[in-house]
Amino acid sequence: MSSVPSLLSRPSSWFRRSSRPAPSRWNTWDPPRAEVLGVARTLTSATRVADVMHLLRTEDGIEKFYTVNPGSAFADGLDAYLSGLGVHVLSWEEATRRSFDLAVSCSVHPTMRRLDAPLMVLPHGAGYNRLVTESTGDSRAPAGLSRRELMWRGKVVPKAIGVSHQAQIDRLAETCPEAAPYALAVGDWCFQRITASMTHRDRYRSRLGAVDGRRLVVVHSTWSEHSLLGRHPDLPLRLVTSLPADEFAVAAVFHPNVWARHTQAGVLERFAAAMDAGLMIIPPQEGWRAAVVASDWVVGDHGSTSFYSAAADRVTLLAATGLDELDPLSPAAAFGRGAPRLDPEGDLHAQLLEAARRHDPAVLRPVVDRQLASIDTSGEVTRARMYGFLAGRGVRVPQEAPQPVPVPAPEPVSRTAPTAYDVTGAHTAWGIVDVQRRPLVAGHHTQALGFYAVTTEENHPHWPQAAEVLARTVADAEVSALDWIAEAALRHQNLNVLVARLDETRCLVRLRGGRQLEARTERDWGARRPPLDPVLLGSAVNLWLTDGERTKDLTDGLTLRTGEWEIRVAFTSPR
Repeated sequence: MSSVPSLLSRPSSWFRRSSRPAPSRWNTWDPPRAEVLGVARTLTSATRVADVMHLLRTEDGIEKFYTVNPGSAFADGLDAYLSGLGVHVLSWEEATRRSFDLAVSCSVHPTMRRLDAPLMVLPHGAGYNRLVTESTGDSRAPAGLSRRELMWRGKVVPKAIGVSHQAQIDRLAETCPEAAPYALAVGDWCFQRITASMTHRDRYRSRLGAVDGRRLVVVHSTWSEHSLLGRHPDLPLRLVTSLPADEFAVAAVFHPNVWARHTQAGVLERFAAAMDAGLMIIPPQEGWRAAVVASDWVVGDHGSTSFYSAAADRVTLLAATGLDELDPLSPAAAFGRGAPRLDPEGDLHAQLLEAARRHDPAVLRPVVDRQLASIDTSGEVTRARMYGFLAGRGVRVPQEAPQPVPVPAPEPVSRTAPTAYDVTGAHTAWGIVDVQRRPLVAGHHTQALGFYAVTTEENHPHWPQAAEVLARTVADAEVSALDWIAEAALRHQNLNVLVARLDETRCLVRLRGGRQLEARTERDWGARRPPLDPVLLGSAVNLWLTDGERTKDLTDGLTLRTGEWEIRVAFTSPR
């Protein structure tokens, strides 16, 4: 028997590709003309490179593969993310044994020189701004534009360096002049998709609870001790408990590096109290772009998502500037110096309203324009440069420009609605009740602003006993609404108002003293009938009940007003 191992026994990755695959009877389509490798180093860069790789069309004879360039401190979860995309994933060892017609990465590292492919690198955020001396070895050059990252033994590693603005090429000429000839201003495909998604704003807002008069506040934080979370970790909780719940929805976007470093379980546990009060958290893989489109206010820092929000003309306030870790010559640093500030210890509600009143998108436009250029043609320019590497394989650039696909709707991580509120408000002589409900959080709430309204699911040892309103929010309950109200009235002598949901628009109400009424929302012609929140209804009725100067009866109807949103409610007595 021959001592030479059979070639058939060797793994397929052992072979070095020297020509195009031959036609196979197992193929449905013609074999590919070119093979392109997407290279990820962190989750942030992976999501961006997957976005850019969509500019390469498989119908043009392109087969796409992905791999992870190892070594990043923020690589946790990366393999699972790529596997979940349903794409060809190669180990780094496999990827470096094969040859490709092009490798695309939205981060750069000297070890990428090991790839047998021309390398095209692009930013994984809004330009190149952060000073990361651990990877660059340079206190002046921002990450992505440093000599240590771009050079190896006197040669430039990438064959193409995509930037979002010509000014970044000028900066590259200062930090690594040898690499400047390889740079090309390609705009920002990610932001082009954001702008193309504006027509989906209502759908995104619905997913994030910005309905029935609620406006959306999105908290954006990058990573590091200089970030919003690093400087003010309790700000999400303060926002969600300071803002009236019927006027504001609050969501949070955290940089993928936060998740990778502190784990998904660690992040969600850290913000459990805020989530109990209504905070929605956007997963790190996708959803932040939809949140930019959907938002009314952004409270952020020097991260790219805050910058994109300002570029989208959203009311943007910075709770941290990150100037200690930014290239002082970068647009991000100018953004940090020029954007309006939020005082995390001040009156958050008042600051948001004042910022909206003063908002002028033109103020930050010069800073934005220094970072983002040629937005409408970014996909076309980026695609043309990528296809240029494939021309030798007979792959031609498509004649039509790529059409940006609207970003997916967000799928926030959230919990059930809060189960206890501190309620303030007033009843007018015209039957209008202004109501402000703020969620109660154990260990955070110290002093009542008004009265407490709780649901049957609240298990705090004291709040139900101190409450003036108790509501059952489940319509399909084991015990009927009439029976539950009768039993609850005997158990809770302290209550002024009991409410039981009957369906989406109707509730059963019992007042102190035993009077019972059925409440239902009214609608205008051509408008949908608004839903009726049992806790909100009970709170409004309690404000009416405790107003000694009221002149009208409930059967005359009430108008519930939360901010600028109004709901008319009709009441009927038992027949």
